Amino acid sequence: MPEPVMVDRVRGDHTGLVIPAHEAALREDGAAFLTRAFRAFGALADDNAVTRIVRLDRCPGGSTGAKFFLTVAYARSDPALKTELFVKFSRDFADVRRDHPGRYEMASEAPFMALSRRPGFPIAVAEACFADYEMATGTGLVITERVPYGEGRIEPHRPKTLDFQTMDDPLPYYRATVTALARLAGAHKSGRLSPDIEAEFPFDRVAGSADPIRYDAAALRAELAYCRDFVLACPQHFPDDVRDPAFLDRMAREALHIREHEAAIQHFLTGDPAMIALCHWNAHIDNCFFWREGAALRCGLIDWGRVGQITFGSALWGGLSAAHHDIWDRHLDELLALFASEYQRAGGPAITVAALERHLMVHIATMGVARVLAFPEIVTFRCPQVAGASGPRDPAILAIDPARNCLHVFTVFLKLWARRDFGASVAAIL
Repeated sequence: MPEPVMVDRVRGDHTGLVIPAHEAALREDGAAFLTRAFRAFGALADDNAVTRIVRLDRCPGGSTGAKFFLTVAYARSDPALKTELFVKFSRDFADVRRDHPGRYEMASEAPFMALSRRPGFPIAVAEACFADYEMATGTGLVITERVPYGEGRIEPHRPKTLDFQTMDDPLPYYRATVTALARLAGAHKSGRLSPDIEAEFPFDRVAGSADPIRYDAAALRAELAYCRDFVLACPQHFPDDVRDPAFLDRMAREALHIREHEAAIQHFLTGDPAMIALCHWNAHIDNCFFWREGAALRCGLIDWGRVGQITFGSALWGGLSAAHHDIWDRHLDELLALFASEYQRAGGPAITVAALERHLMVHIATMGVARVLAFPEIVTFRCPQVAGASGPRDPAILAIDPARNCLHVFTVFLKLWARRDFGASVAAIL
């Protein structure tokens, strides 16, 4: 990848404001810029102003762009105004891997932030104070309230693939997540979100569905052989049925069949408008925040990069692929029924649980061949001692986020292939 070309400021495509592209520019532009930006976004009254930046500290983590915690002061205090904020730049000029191509994920996030401020928005999000983006350079800025994890009624942040450590019962959390996804999708279909959804967030048949399979037949056979060797060399990480050589042989045959018929499979996945809506594509538990209203657990969603119209396979796999194994083993059908009912209740068309389950399984099969088969290589690279670890909860695995996450998702994928019969699901739609 080429080194990022430094840009200090750009003119946003949506508000027309000149916006800072990095930390130093934001510090220099200071309270005067924040005042203009918040007023332009409807987050600050014209008779009030940001008077100073109190703090601006780097926020660790994340896969794209530079992120910061921002604290501001206002000329006139107001309980409705947020002083503890979160800043996300689309660019990270110090790290080419975080700068490109991830900077383009904000292209749809900026208009979505404006959409989320409309009255009656159907789900909770971190309140947007400002967002804008210049498509020509992939340079943008999003400023939202900072979710106060672990304070007041907001529960502590839940890291991905650690449900067994952070919650006594994961099911209510995934019920809440699935409900939020379904309500957003249903609100889009009902027309309640905006009359401009199709123009602002047009459906892209490539970006909105399972990733394209980029292997040729020989490369796919090699990847499948690596997966087989990995599973057999690390039996302590996997249940018995996915370590069965007969299953691994069947998976290899069916994966090659999926590649051969990818065009027809993608036509199925993207061919039913009832299974496509504006939704969050990465609603893992770490992109959620939770609170209780009486006995009910509620969910809000953060990190809206790449938001757009997507298939329900994309939305549900994106929200559940890192979930506790019990969710997949014992509660999947219940969650699919919940999604279907909440989607219709929110204004979406009626869909059957059977149709939703088939759509999801075909999506996972195709997405898995496109991406998840590469996960054993990531695990081995990130955690070379994986074969000697005691199991998926070995401290050596748990301490390395990419290794832990990829091993978990790969295991979920194998179990679903074995137990939900991907081969039959694909055969039924061809």
